[in-house]
Amino acid sequence: MERDERGQRILEVAGELLLAWGYRRVTIDEIARRAKVGKGTVYLHWKTKDSLLLAVVLNVKWRTQRQHLARMRSDPLEILPSRTMRSYYGDFLKEPVLRAMHTEDVDILGRLSDTAKKEFADLMALSEQVLLRYLDVLRQHGLIRSDLDVPHLQYALLSTTTGFLMSEAMLYDRAPENPKVRGDLLAETLRRMLETPAEDFRAARTETNAAALPLRYSSMEEAAVAAAPEIIALYEQLEESSATEIRRQLRE
Repeated sequence: MERDERGQRILEVAGELLLAWGYRRVTIDEIARRAKVGKGTVYLHWKTKDSLLLAVVLNVKWRTQRQHLARMRSDPLEILPSRTMRSYYGDFLKEPVLRAMHTEDVDILGRLSDTAKKEFADLMALSEQVLLRYLDVLRQHGLIRSDLDVPHLQYALLSTTTGFLMSEAMLYDRAPENPKVRGDLLAETLRRMLETPAEDFRAARTETNAAALPLRYSSMEEAAVAAAPEIIALYEQLEESSATEIRRQLRE
């Protein structure tokens, strides 16, 4: 337990320094000093500054994954891309660490992304698989458009959401002042770009259109209820894998 607590303290200090100083100024020496441990102790858990700061981000993302799961369990419509990403955007605004990572230098963000693929390869691969399967399940239930390949849908979803996140720093002087308005704009963009219009579900149940449209549900709500269990199970797997990775780092 002492080893876990020590590792958790290092994570807390690293997060505090990241917010106070920014990525470039944070050093392992200063993290060790403030955490009251030796520099070598920090390296027992994390090989580099990048891997340590990525672990800080992972810890925060794990908390947002749990929040996302709670929302989906309470309301199946939260599985829709527009609702999911609007909620994630709200979590992003509330989490200083996530904001810091997306408002740092673009080169740093790219380098950290490359490091993550090496340090957390299995978790990154699972995250990729979960997102692709998530979109596939939505498409099978008629909740998103079927005229694009799933990888293309994934790219559209990620690039649009990333653009909104990066705009918090790059377009701060042009953005609507109210964060709810910004979140609603993200949701509306994704809804129009990816999701099946609600009126298509109603049209599919009429005698004239039932044969022409491949929707088998009378409403978007009905389709979401049917798709939700499999999607929730996917994100439960990802949440547990994230927790396992955090525990592994703290105990190594």
